[in-house]
Amino acid sequence: MRSIPDIILYNGNIQTQNDAHPLAQAVAISGNRILSFGSDKNVLQLSGKNTHLLDLNKRLVLPGFIDTHFHFYEWALNYDSIDLSSAGSFGEMEEAVADKALTLGKGCWIVGQGFNESDWPENKMPDRYDLDRIAPDNPVCIWRCDLHLSVANSLGLKLANINSASSDPKDGVIEKDAKGRPTGVLKELAANLIRNVLPELSRATLLENMQKAISDAHKLGLTSIHDIRLMGGLDGADALKAWQSLAREKRLNIRCHAGLPGEMTDQAIDLGITTGFGDDLLRIGCLKFFSDGGMGARTGWMTQKYLDAGYGMPLTPVAQIEKAVLKADQAGLSVMVHAIGDRANKEIIAMFTKIECLGKTRCTIPHRIEHVQMILPEDLEKLSKLKNVAVSCQPNNLSLDISMIDECVGPRGKYAYNLKSILKTGVPLMLSSDAPVADPNPLAGIYSAVTRKRMNHTPKKGWYMEEGLSVDQAVKGYTITPAVASGCGDRVGSISTDKLADMIVLDQDIFKIDPDAIAETQVDMTIFNGKIVYERNTVHEK
Repeated sequence: MRSIPDIILYNGNIQTQNDAHPLAQAVAISGNRILSFGSDKNVLQLSGKNTHLLDLNKRLVLPGFIDTHFHFYEWALNYDSIDLSSAGSFGEMEEAVADKALTLGKGCWIVGQGFNESDWPENKMPDRYDLDRIAPDNPVCIWRCDLHLSVANSLGLKLANINSASSDPKDGVIEKDAKGRPTGVLKELAANLIRNVLPELSRATLLENMQKAISDAHKLGLTSIHDIRLMGGLDGADALKAWQSLAREKRLNIRCHAGLPGEMTDQAIDLGITTGFGDDLLRIGCLKFFSDGGMGARTGWMTQKYLDAGYGMPLTPVAQIEKAVLKADQAGLSVMVHAIGDRANKEIIAMFTKIECLGKTRCTIPHRIEHVQMILPEDLEKLSKLKNVAVSCQPNNLSLDISMIDECVGPRGKYAYNLKSILKTGVPLMLSSDAPVADPNPLAGIYSAVTRKRMNHTPKKGWYMEEGLSVDQAVKGYTITPAVASGCGDRVGSISTDKLADMIVLDQDIFKIDPDAIAETQVDMTIFNGKIVYERNTVHEK
């Protein structure tokens, strides 16, 4: 005997992402599962006296969005820091820091994140002296949007013991002027010298911040995230402990694949941990390695020099990554490798090709290459031959990087964010935000993938539009493709009978509206695990 639905959504435009049954009018939910979907007539007849009937008024319904590259723990740690992503000029950045100094008072750390100097009219990178002038009585550190570069003022540098005598840390650069004095600009792991002296959040505050962040994720239609580690491994154990605390205390209200830092490879293998271990709320994700840095900091590893810098820099040597990946592969631990520059992608694709030629993997979930920001045509061809690798790209970053890429590589920008070419290789293309590097809104990502424009709708005709995706391709990149590629395709990613009931209602049909309007589309409702966890406008209940 079939269950009586708890909720029925009807009179809708349901795009299921289920190829066997792509369209429906109604869907019935019982407990945390999808009981049935199809026509209004067939689904409504399942209702009982206690079934909530929600009239969708023809609105679009999609599976819940999945973000496969989200620095969620980092986002929560810095939840109360200054958001500089909306600073449209150097002056607006100055105002934001000065306002925070007035709010906090003397002596308190000021932390900000998200500035993008390449889109400012001044196109000026801040330095220690700028921050000294703005906030002379506070230690300050602000991170560029890509998290590969930070800027500290003199008080911040002093607390981190960074001075003229300081040597560059491993995999990091302390930028110095002609007289050997630190400018305040810290690249890659040099920024950890500041992180190490920042005040720690209490456990209670951290978990509260994570819950706030989960609620904000629901407003964006996110029902699953992959929490990705930063380089250096500082946040690996602490992040996993925090996620476990939320789960144990019944406060975990989003599906999370918790990644591990590559530095923990041996410990994870010794403990017998495998990727995918866990339940439908919390699973072990991939081990994370870094082959290079970022183009904004000019540390992305390139085959040709930047127009205004050198070749960038490899971070972890590829031979070292390969050794660790081989061990992880045979232990059932999938890996993800950060690769930004075209040289980094060439080397990492060659590495995975070599590993696949060695024989059968013990991983049930594909390895991943993260970003693939710049890739040459010959390496796309090699990518297409890989059988156990998926790719996670960030269209939200595209909208941030147009000016920067034009400036630092010129016409070779045609090899950047080649989303359509990557899709054509047949390798699973997952889309994600890289938040807090970029806006975590999946609809902003779909907009960027389709239009290849900044959020202010420039350039008018898009940027290298031959690499633009269709709306359907972009939606798949946030739903069914990441579900399958992360080993959860039988449980999430589409609106299908017996799958977990994760879905969203939108206020516009993004398949039909002008693509420029996609970024302004709102999530009206998010259903997670069969429960309504966010509702912007009241959906008519019958």
